[in-house]
Amino acid sequence: MRDFPRKLGYLLPLLLPILWLTGHYLGGGWNYLVVIAAFGVLPVLDALIGIDPKNYDPETKRHLSEALYYRLILYSWTFIQLALLVWACYRVTFVPLSLSEWIGFLLSAMTIFGGIGITVAHELGHKPRKLDQTLAKILLATVFYRHFIIEHNRGHHVNVGTPLDPATARKNQSFYSFWWQTVWGSLRHAWELEVTRLRRAGKNPYGWENEIWRCFLEPILLLAALTTTMSLLKGAFAWQVPVFFLTQSFLSFSLLEVVNYIEHYGMQRRLLPNGKYERVNPLHSWNASFLLTNFFLFQLQRHSDHHAYATREYQILRHFDESPQLPAGYPTMVLLALIPPLWFRVMNPLLEAWEKRTYPPSGESQTNSPDSLSPSPIP
Repeated sequence: MRDFPRKLGYLLPLLLPILWLTGHYLGGGWNYLVVIAAFGVLPVLDALIGIDPKNYDPETKRHLSEALYYRLILYSWTFIQLALLVWACYRVTFVPLSLSEWIGFLLSAMTIFGGIGITVAHELGHKPRKLDQTLAKILLATVFYRHFIIEHNRGHHVNVGTPLDPATARKNQSFYSFWWQTVWGSLRHAWELEVTRLRRAGKNPYGWENEIWRCFLEPILLLAALTTTMSLLKGAFAWQVPVFFLTQSFLSFSLLEVVNYIEHYGMQRRLLPNGKYERVNPLHSWNASFLLTNFFLFQLQRHSDHHAYATREYQILRHFDESPQLPAGYPTMVLLALIPPLWFRVMNPLLEAWEKRTYPPSGESQTNSPDSLSPSPIP
């Protein structure tokens, strides 16, 4: 079988639900098992195992891109996440939790639903297949962030690296400032995109065909169904369900936005004389090819190739040596982003080196021209 070890690697995300269930049933501090694994153990293993710059030859890429196996992994995650959501709502309804256990339980949900679930939704949402799009929307509804698929595909991928993009962090902007910019800015822009689309089609921009209404209605209906079901089983109002659902949603989409902050921090595309921005290329995203975390995140860290070729299947995303490289994988960078002084100390020198290399002062040669980029050779 081609690439058999890697095929097994993409099953690693299934370990996190197992750890969540195990930690919860053990009780107490064990409820933090997922968080410790994702943000403690994984960064250490990343540092030990290191990066994987491997790229495939054209024939292998064609074979892997057509393999159903990789899609089935993503498809199955939708049903795993739905099952976990129902289980979690049941447990918080019927099992008394201390404050510490509540926090651990919610952070575990954030790590799984926001870290893995939204990553799967992101991957599926870029594919033209109707099934992929539907499953992506279901996953996003479980974290009350359904509008992400509108803004991300039709907004972020067009405007990334420009002042027009709310999901591109500016240089010296803290994550906390960026959170307000991206959460509200992305929702506002998603609404504007839908209004523009419907007006061009000669339809009522504020009617039911505006998908933003469904972006709110679907999570509300899901929450109502879960709350009603648990309330009927309990014989009283299950207040724990909306508390859990809304809190984990907030944490999950905030985790997504930390990742957005990391992926494009300080990146700015050049404005051309014709008033348009240069085409997006692999120089305009921070890249990380750490082997282990890329298994867990379905190669999301090879973000440079993703932005240059958004529909490319995750299993064949390429590593570019010329792309700006993060010093660590996303779990480590997420923790760093939450402490702005440390983030700026680490990332600003890297950003300034990227700026000088990619857009050198007039008269200096450009060492890494976008037109000269080539993926790393196959080892």
